[in-house]
Amino acid sequence: MDVAWLVKQTMEPTKTRKRAAFPERPWMSEKGAAAAAPAGNVGLKGIIAGGITGGIEICITYPTEYVKTQLQLDGKAGAGRQYSGIFDCVNKTVKGHGFFGLYRGLSVLIYGSIPKSAVRFGSFESVKKQLVDADGKLNAQNRLLAGLCAGVCEAIFAVTPMETVKVKFINDQRSAKPRFRGFAHGVGIIIKENGFRGVYQGLVPTIMKQGSNQAIRFFVMESLKEWYKGGDNNKHVPKLVVGAFGALAGAASVYGNTPIDVVKTRMQGLEAAKYKNSWDCAVQVWKKEGPRAFYKGTVPRLGRVCLDVAITFMIYDSFMDLFNKFWP
Repeated sequence: MDVAWLVKQTMEPTKTRKRAAFPERPWMSEKGAAAAAPAGNVGLKGIIAGGITGGIEICITYPTEYVKTQLQLDGKAGAGRQYSGIFDCVNKTVKGHGFFGLYRGLSVLIYGSIPKSAVRFGSFESVKKQLVDADGKLNAQNRLLAGLCAGVCEAIFAVTPMETVKVKFINDQRSAKPRFRGFAHGVGIIIKENGFRGVYQGLVPTIMKQGSNQAIRFFVMESLKEWYKGGDNNKHVPKLVVGAFGALAGAASVYGNTPIDVVKTRMQGLEAAKYKNSWDCAVQVWKKEGPRAFYKGTVPRLGRVCLDVAITFMIYDSFMDLFNKFWP
């Protein structure tokens, strides 16, 4: 027996001894140790970076969200329709309520966007950590799964109540005598009249929308990043390139799930009571307004979402780079 080797092993820390004694174990190698690191830090970084990102992004893009929602709430031409298009909606809103009328309901999204993005990115990073292979990569199926999980989590814990209240606020402004005087007042009326369920209307279509949204977006984004890196995980992706990839991911999600978004918006409006459920809403829209109604608001949504996703991923990547530099 080599006594010198035995003494050396005895004096070394436990982790070092195990690594020396079992070098063949991949989870004890440097790459394996990194892959097996606790997901807590990754998830927490994602939550904080996502929350900051959400607050900044919504302040920049909200007017396009406002216009999109107004156009989706509009009925068929000649049946109480208020706007002929995007510019007509902007023009009438500014004339009737001033420039900041385009920011009606922003407070709702400010309160909701921070937790929404925090849940989205925190969930994605946590799930991704569990699904990556030994080289730190996600295959196509796992990219979709990680994005889907992120979308479902944000739909349940943040998006549904936020979106329901936002749509009701915008819908309220369409009436001759708006009732909601502010965020707290409006939410109070909604809960008083509809109960707690009043802020959870459209949960199913919201889960479908957010799940498909994030599945598509993260799949496209992760795929484009992997293509750009060419197999080198350490290769840096410039922020402008990240923004361009984000815009493409956003466009893909718009064309993939706008019909779901229209049904969700109708189910969360003040006239949601005329629909039995999401399926009945879809059937009524098809019968009364035709299939094109399912793509109402696509152009303003396309502009908002492409800008939104591009900005979101650029800001998020910047904060994650910063955190990774100072927060091992």
